Amino acid sequence: MRIVRSLALAVAIVACGSARDSGASRNTRDIAELWQAPADLATRDLFYGPGGKSLEPDSNGHFTLRKYKEGGTNMGYDVVDGRGRTWSVKLGKEARVEVTLSRIVWAVGYHQPVVYYMRRWTITDSGRGNVEPKARFRLESDALKKESQWAWSENPFVGTRELAGLYVLMVLFNNWDLKTVQNVVYKVGEDSAPPRHRYVVKDLGSALGQSGWMLHTKDDTAGFDAEPFIAGVQDSVVSFEFRKHWKNWPRQDVLVRPGDLRWICELLHRLSAKQWRDAFRAGGFSDAEADRYIRRLQSKIADGLAAGESKLSGEKRATASLRSPFGPLAL
Repeated sequence: MRIVRSLALAVAIVACGSARDSGASRNTRDIAELWQAPADLATRDLFYGPGGKSLEPDSNGHFTLRKYKEGGTNMGYDVVDGRGRTWSVKLGKEARVEVTLSRIVWAVGYHQPVVYYMRRWTITDSGRGNVEPKARFRLESDALKKESQWAWSENPFVGTRELAGLYVLMVLFNNWDLKTVQNVVYKVGEDSAPPRHRYVVKDLGSALGQSGWMLHTKDDTAGFDAEPFIAGVQDSVVSFEFRKHWKNWPRQDVLVRPGDLRWICELLHRLSAKQWRDAFRAGGFSDAEADRYIRRLQSKIADGLAAGESKLSGEKRATASLRSPFGPLAL
């Protein structure tokens, strides 16, 4: 098994290293299509997210069924609210995970669609109103049209710290379902602020559990706590214990340098305790659940900062003690 893992990492490093060294895909698109510096990072509202309170669906209103969702592992609908807006609704275990992870991804500068977690809502179908279970609501807008998909190993940003940082976010949260179909290129309407295209990871529900090729979980505090983070730093390349779904071969298809790891962890480290808790509150997590997840995430971020400073090769990182918004971390 160790030989297979080493071979997979070697293949990924060669592929990504070639793209990084060639420079063929660097700077071919404005990096703002993937990431924009969050100048307001310290004040971003992680409860309401990019849509703010003004776009939040009305939990006391009625939503008219438009169609049932086809495919996927979670039941869902397309519905229309009283303001004539269309929402993609996802039920099931992924709903709250997706909202919380989306808040964090957006907080540090990556584009995300407008999503909310609805604890109670009513759907109208054939004239009858039915109270529905908790769900993720994603706003579908004419101002943001799906144009195509993009792959982790083939996109205009291969070799950039911004792409590496986005990949590290997926690893931090153990989002093991990194198929190309989850990655969307949106074309933005002329009335919207630039950039005109936005590269987005939009389906983030398969996270906050244990990663693995075959055995994996989501929304699983024990599994999330138990999984190690950084496997090592060798030849200036960071490897992770993270395992994607077996359909997502190769194992690590984005090359991450120590500086990339430190850069994204520094952004996350700047989030306040309130922002972290607001992100989990937005997804409907209890205080006890949120505290446990946040504690592990803070530990991973501390390890990322330490590994990002390392000049050693081929060694697993030692634990460290860092200041955080939650006080000293005894890792």
